[in-house]
Parts: sequence; structure tokens; C-alpha cells
Amino acid sequence: MRTNDTPKTPTTHSHDVVIVGGGAAGLSAALVLGRARRRVVVVDAGQPRNAPAAHMQGFLGSDGLAPAELLARGRAEVTGYGVEQVAGTVASITRCDTTTASAHSLLRFQVALVDGTTLETRTVLVTTGLRDRVPDIPGVRERWGRDLLHCPYCHGYEVADQPVGVLAGDQATTAETLAHAHLIRLWSDDVVLFANGATLTASQREQLVARAIGIVDEPVVSLAVDDNHLTGVVVAGGRIVPRTAMFVRPQFVPNDTLLIDLGCTVRDTGWVHVDATGATNVPGVWAAGNATNPRAQVITAAGEGSAAAIAINNSLVEEDLPTAVTNFRHGLPV
Repeated sequence: MRTNDTPKTPTTHSHDVVIVGGGAAGLSAALVLGRARRRVVVVDAGQPRNAPAAHMQGFLGSDGLAPAELLARGRAEVTGYGVEQVAGTVASITRCDTTTASAHSLLRFQVALVDGTTLETRTVLVTTGLRDRVPDIPGVRERWGRDLLHCPYCHGYEVADQPVGVLAGDQATTAETLAHAHLIRLWSDDVVLFANGATLTASQREQLVARAIGIVDEPVVSLAVDDNHLTGVVVAGGRIVPRTAMFVRPQFVPNDTLLIDLGCTVRDTGWVHVDATGATNVPGVWAAGNATNPRAQVITAAGEGSAAAIAINNSLVEEDLPTAVTNFRHGLPV
């Protein structure tokens, strides 16, 4: 996000829900809440995880659609229901509950953006996703999302019957890398596992050989690229193993700083704990998508956002009941 040298005078706006993150989960939630006639704002930094990908697969009704097009359609749809959208980055979220004249406590949060804007809201939904930590090998980051891929279910069909490689990251992820290789074997008869220095057991090697998956033990030096296309993998000693697509199992790192700072409970797995609706242990705070679920694909994240939105709306209705009863008893507008 671009910031100006001149400090901006802070402004405050009040909403029912502030959604942090405008990807599939955030926009899906905004759609549900906008249709429920809630005052909603979506704050998005404009850095979607799947931006390098040319196409999005496995989303019923939108299979093959460019990720940017899905988001553009989503933004247009929620705008039609009065959802406000802000381009920016959230710096912090602070809980500051208030008490009504009837002594009923209401949840309140202050959402501060890096540009000085402050959004006041009754509830917060965090859909900030995750980031992928990939092996530090020349060419890997540059080819990421193009012909260096991570999800067999997202990209396996598109590289079917091609010479495909599977790149191991480190010893800690060897088991996941092997599972990747066996999955990808469903789409191609020509699969090679690049152990990249990782030690394989005799049993693991036997399983690979049994499924006709090649094994290259030498460390990977770089990816070979010609005319903006992957052509092979360079291993120690200079040998080039021809490949036209590569898969790697990255380390998933959640973008959960806002949730952690709010005091949300973290599982032993290192991911913030949410229930089936996306509710965290902090009242008024929900999360959905890759921020809490590393395996959520686009369609899964959208579903989680929708479920969270319904739960949020229900909680707001319940929160309003005591005030409505008090106002009714005193002849005040409901």
C-alpha cells in the first residue's frame, strides 16, 4: 500500500462487521452479510496468494477462471449490496467494549489502518490467508504458480502426461513430499522425485520404485528455463533432468498476527483454533480461509467465509435482544 509523507488525520467509521482480507473467504462473507443488510467494510491489501496463477481450478461454476477475475466479480457483487471496500492494510485491532444505558455490554473493536484510518466495529472477521515458504533454489520463486506448483488437485490435470518432477524441501517435509509424489503419479507416467539431499529409507525407495517414480538423489542447483518455460532441473555436477512442470510442498505460514495479538488460542499445530463456524475463543472475533486452515482451497475458503458470516449475523441478532427488550419496556424505538 502507498502511504503519504504527510500524516493523515485519523477518521472513524462505525460498522457491524469489519472483514480483514478481500479474498474468496472475505468476499463470500461480505456477500452474505451485505444481503443481510449489515454495515460491512472489507479491508484488503491487494496481495492475493494465488496472484501468480493464470487459472483457478476446482471451483464449481468457475473452473478455469483467472483468480483476478473471480475477485473482480466478487467485489462487484458485494458492492451491489452496499458493502464498503477499502484498499489498505490493517495495522492493529483493539477490543474496547462499551456499555449501553441499560447496562448491557456491547462488543466493540477499533481497527486501525496504516494510513491512520480507524474503523469502529461490533465484530471482526479475519481472512488474511497464508504465505508459502519454498526452497531457496534459483528459479523456484520466479516460476512459482506457473510451472512450479504446489497443489496436485489444483494443477495436476493441467500437467497430465507431461514429464513432472517433485522437489523435496528439507528432511522435515520428506514424508509430505513423498505423499505428493504418489499423488501426482495419478496424472503422469513420468514422475521423478528430486530428493535434494534428503535421506530416503529403504521402504520409501521401494514404494517409489513400485510405482515407477524415478529418484534423483543429488542436490538441486537450479531450475532450467528457456523462453519463459521450465525445461529441466539442474542437479549437482551439472546434469540437467528434463522436466516441464515441478511440484513442491511448501511450508505454510499463517498470516495470523492480528489474531494472535487479540489473544486467540493457537493449536499445537501452530494454527489459530476456530470452531465449525470460524469463531475464535475471543468473543466477537472470527477467522476463515487459509489464515486458520492451510488446506483450504479457494472453494473451501469461500464456504468457510459464508459459514462465518451466518454465525456473525446470528450473534449480532442475539446481542441486540437485551437492548430491544429494554427499549420496548420504556416505549423507545426498537
